[in-house]
Amino acid sequence: MQRNAAASARDQLRDRLRIAIQKSGRLSEPALALLAAAGLSWQESRDKLFYYGESLPIDLLLVRDDDIPGLIADGVCDLGFVGRNVLVEQDYERQSRGEAPAFRELRGLGFGRCKLMFGIPDDWEWDPQAQLPGTRIATSYPALLSRWLAERNIEASVVTMSGSVELAPRLGQAELVCDLVSSGATLASNRLKPVEVVLDSEAVLAGPAGAIADARAGIAELLMRRLDGVLKLRDSKLLMFQAPRAILPHLMQLLPDAEPPTVMSLDGGTQTRTDGDVALQALCHGAMTWQRLEELKRAGARGLMVLPVERLLA
Repeated sequence: MQRNAAASARDQLRDRLRIAIQKSGRLSEPALALLAAAGLSWQESRDKLFYYGESLPIDLLLVRDDDIPGLIADGVCDLGFVGRNVLVEQDYERQSRGEAPAFRELRGLGFGRCKLMFGIPDDWEWDPQAQLPGTRIATSYPALLSRWLAERNIEASVVTMSGSVELAPRLGQAELVCDLVSSGATLASNRLKPVEVVLDSEAVLAGPAGAIADARAGIAELLMRRLDGVLKLRDSKLLMFQAPRAILPHLMQLLPDAEPPTVMSLDGGTQTRTDGDVALQALCHGAMTWQRLEELKRAGARGLMVLPVERLLA
């Protein structure tokens, strides 16, 4: 009887998709907001470390950022929202131990952007091939840094630190650093300057190296379609205006991020006519700034109207 109950519980788990997200930090709130925009809602556990999906069979585990790739590798979670820097670092660590790939990036999510960069003293001129051999470089990303050095045949000592990497030169632990940079203010306050990018990072959706199996595959496909729609609409607007039909080719050159427009005649003419006025509506995926609207107006468009788009299902 107990074995049957345990088997039934396992079957129920296999029918639900599990996603790991950061429980606190700069990726947590944007990840929850993105999932909510995709139509997900949850019931929180008392400790707020487990969210049971109500609108879809998708549950959330709130964990440490560094634990997410390992949870995917072990099959505890099916997907995870994690920084690319963490995902690539742990992938390179596994490769260095001769282990097979266990996770991969599925989507860049466009938030949590930063760069893993070298930070050198203000009075240095950056010449890596000449300067780096024999130096000590402090970092929290030894696998990424070691790969970068090996690809350039540079022999330097990698000093691994778990935090406050930018203090290493002042403390005599290293001559320079390789650290995450957003604004550069932390480096500047320690008399360091960023000089070269090792990795461009952002929040990503990660999944297993292989395909998701059983009933969860369909749930994952549904979620990915919804996320793609939300991400595509993030800066998208519906642009409407009127203009002489003859200048439409020129106007569309000013809208390189627009999907093929809908064009309607205002004078009862047909779409094949080259004269007369038309009304046009187009879905544009770039920011629709005042400058862009003014450029369209100068080119002959009139009655320009920009509308928000709430849903998009391709």
